[in-house]
Amino acid sequence: MTRAVVVAPQWIGDAVMSEPLLARLAARGEAISVAALPWVAPVYRAMPQVAEVIELPFAHGRLDWAGRRRVAAEWRGRFDVAYVLPNSLKSALIPFLARIARRVGYRGEGRIGLLNERLPNPPGRPPMVAFYSALAGPAPTGERPRLSFDEATLAGATSSAGVERGRYFVFAPGAEYGPSKRWPATHYAELARSLQARHGLPVLLLGSRKEAALCEEIAAIAPCRVVAGSSLEEAMALIAASRGMVSNDSGLMHVAAAFEVPQVAVFGSTSPEHTPPLNPKARVLWLKDELGLDCMPCFERTCRYGHYRCLVDVAPARVESALEDSLR
Repeated sequence: MTRAVVVAPQWIGDAVMSEPLLARLAARGEAISVAALPWVAPVYRAMPQVAEVIELPFAHGRLDWAGRRRVAAEWRGRFDVAYVLPNSLKSALIPFLARIARRVGYRGEGRIGLLNERLPNPPGRPPMVAFYSALAGPAPTGERPRLSFDEATLAGATSSAGVERGRYFVFAPGAEYGPSKRWPATHYAELARSLQARHGLPVLLLGSRKEAALCEEIAAIAPCRVVAGSSLEEAMALIAASRGMVSNDSGLMHVAAAFEVPQVAVFGSTSPEHTPPLNPKARVLWLKDELGLDCMPCFERTCRYGHYRCLVDVAPARVESALEDSLR
């Protein structure tokens, strides 16, 4: 059996979108270990085809040469092939230092020598699932990520949050990238009030610790429960067990898609042509054609014009209608 190690991307959404690659590797008989930074490691623990998750002891953005040499020494002789998903130079260092025979990835940041099987960098912003899957050979069409949790994990998360499975909604109002990806807090609050009036179900607000203040802002004007700051595994389980989810273009959006939860994804500065939620129950709201804004998509962290119309003009009633359609 081929022993494979996959060097994972650093963002939650990208980690989710790498799942079809791992499924293909497992289907052809490769035993998969995934090397991931701690904040994305829980995503890979929700992939049954992953035999082992190795948490890398590195801080974001740091080279940590000594640490990489130490990890490489631990890997030496353990793996036959490494698949390096990020395009950075430092992500290819450990497989090279570990002397893994096959080191597969994109050319990325001029990684000649570090990788010995290099795919050409695709132009523009390709769909990410196909981008990763191509590392296993020509990618089939129609691939989409899938995650799963056992019943005990789902029951533990809902019990801790004081909710019943399938009897609550979740909102993920944050986006690590910046405000140009965040639907307004007042819109989330209006939607929460309307959903509770229609369904009589609680709304949970999910996000990282840095997004807790945003969630508190929404909860101050609408009766929602803030569970931002919980572990990623708990947030993922609460999404998986929910009635439905509303979010921006974010990592948790992709988590909901991979659990096939009814969902609405609001896009603004980014494009669903690049990173859509691959879920038959997903509804995407992106008003590029309707608004006629030449700046969409700008892929910037903040609106250069300051109006954020690509998000502000997505009315709460419209999101609610899309969610009801998804629930049906």
